[in-house]
Amino acid sequence: MLAITEARTKLLDLICTLAYKSGNFILSSGQPSSYYINGKQVTLHPYGALWTGQILLSMLPQGVKAVAGLTLGADPLVSAVSVVSAYQDTPVSALIVRKQVKAHGTQAWIEGVVLPPNSEVVVLEDVVTTGSSAMLAVEKLKEAGYQVNLVLTLVDRLQGGAECFAAAGLDFKAVFTIAEIQDRAAQIA
Repeated sequence: MLAITEARTKLLDLICTLAYKSGNFILSSGQPSSYYINGKQVTLHPYGALWTGQILLSMLPQGVKAVAGLTLGADPLVSAVSVVSAYQDTPVSALIVRKQVKAHGTQAWIEGVVLPPNSEVVVLEDVVTTGSSAMLAVEKLKEAGYQVNLVLTLVDRLQGGAECFAAAGLDFKAVFTIAEIQDRAAQIA
């Protein structure tokens, strides 16, 4: 595995070449945008997943029992962090929060290992715009009895997510801001 600084540089280049697109787009928040970041192009890439897992794992506070996020964007993130944590002998479980309750079987909102009450869970997101997707995950995890104090994202679009999390009393950290991505994309174009 690479050193975190080298993994971060390589991940930024991968985001710029695979995930970042200019054009006219409508985001999941309903907002129009002159660019789009398809995080799954990177988080489902073999090295992108590895570097994402390394970087996000390095950002977790001591004592975190699991990482979680709203399906589908967070699925590869939580899996990558969990796998890398096992290789580093610091196991962190992965949880996936559904967008709707499961209609059959256990009718669960959350998939993954059931943790003891009050376990600390960090919410992961590939791209944050308004923060609403991550907040749904936070809400469902808290309803399940877990502590959530931190949201981590690969990319902060700087469009209100940080303010949303602050208003909810959550810490928030991004690996990259959109400004960093746009600067680097212009350099390597």
